[in-house]
Amino acid sequence: MKKYILLVFCPLLLFFLIYKLYSPCSVTHNGNVMVAAQRFMLGRDAKEYVYDRSMPIIFIGGMPRSGTTLLRVMLDAHPDIRCGEETRVIPRLLSLKNQWMKSPVESKRLQEAGISGDVLDNAVASFTLEIIARHGEPAPRLCNKDPFTLRSAVYLHSLFPKAKFILLIRDGRAVVHSIISRKVTITGFDLTDYRQCLTKWSSAMSAMYSQCLSLGSDICMPVHYEQVVLQPKPWMESILKFLDIPWNDSVLHHEQLVDKPGGISISKLERSSDQVIKPINIEALTKWVGQIPEDVVRDMASVAPMLLTLGYDPNANPPDYGKPDALVLNNTKFINKNKEMYAAKEKELQNQRDSIKKVIAQKKNNKGGDKIT
Repeated sequence: MKKYILLVFCPLLLFFLIYKLYSPCSVTHNGNVMVAAQRFMLGRDAKEYVYDRSMPIIFIGGMPRSGTTLLRVMLDAHPDIRCGEETRVIPRLLSLKNQWMKSPVESKRLQEAGISGDVLDNAVASFTLEIIARHGEPAPRLCNKDPFTLRSAVYLHSLFPKAKFILLIRDGRAVVHSIISRKVTITGFDLTDYRQCLTKWSSAMSAMYSQCLSLGSDICMPVHYEQVVLQPKPWMESILKFLDIPWNDSVLHHEQLVDKPGGISISKLERSSDQVIKPINIEALTKWVGQIPEDVVRDMASVAPMLLTLGYDPNANPPDYGKPDALVLNNTKFINKNKEMYAAKEKELQNQRDSIKKVIAQKKNNKGGDKIT
């Protein structure tokens, strides 16, 4: 019982302390609702960048291996936007809050403790805002990219009413092949079973797509990875228009800013980092073709019904995604001509990743800790 109490109330105490520490409050006109005051960060230009819950935060979500990292670095290339690496804690916090609310017993206990829905929502919002604002450099528009956050898109919109959401959509067969071949661990996914993973993908996408549709096209924009890769300029123009951000050609050349001073920061531990060092290209579009077991291919329409819902032909192998524009063709040719250079860069990133994991594993053996995947 003591262990259970600690597991439940320690996170609550942490959120409450962060809420009190970082969110000085002022009372609204009715004297009941506490509203977080504005806060600010100083940028390298010595300007004050104010952030609060009324700002138009950009949330990028979708399944892992769906192109969320590519889109975030393309947006990060824009001088007015800062997304940064995955926070990892925001989707976990949202999941934890959802678990509390789903349990009638836990929900009642929170109410008995004086932790109403409004109190919890304000704490979650303050925590989320602080993480988004302070895990990177300040910018006129802040952005968060964490796969699975769009499972809670409707709830996030209630916390941040001016936020905009982008749901990355990619052919589930490509997603699952990438997850399995790159050994990307996701809770509930059996990396030895294509059928099970495709079923899980379909279920997860159904939930996120439903959330996006509920918010409406003015608030949430579904974006197909294949279309961004094949025709990046018109799609980035549409995305920036949706976000009310002026066009800047830099979003088509993110690779020039990766890991440069004042440029785009990437995490050595994110598995997608070794791919976004390259310019936009079509290398990954059809790698899955011929890799999925025949029985799963035969039953694809019933195994992953969201394929058809999202506009993919479950019986096409390979499907016709469209034609790449001249920029993408030239980028792909350049990558093919410089395979050794990019292979060396990928190897360097892998070595750095392995080195970091080795240090973490050593610390874990000495003190205990979580496995890094």
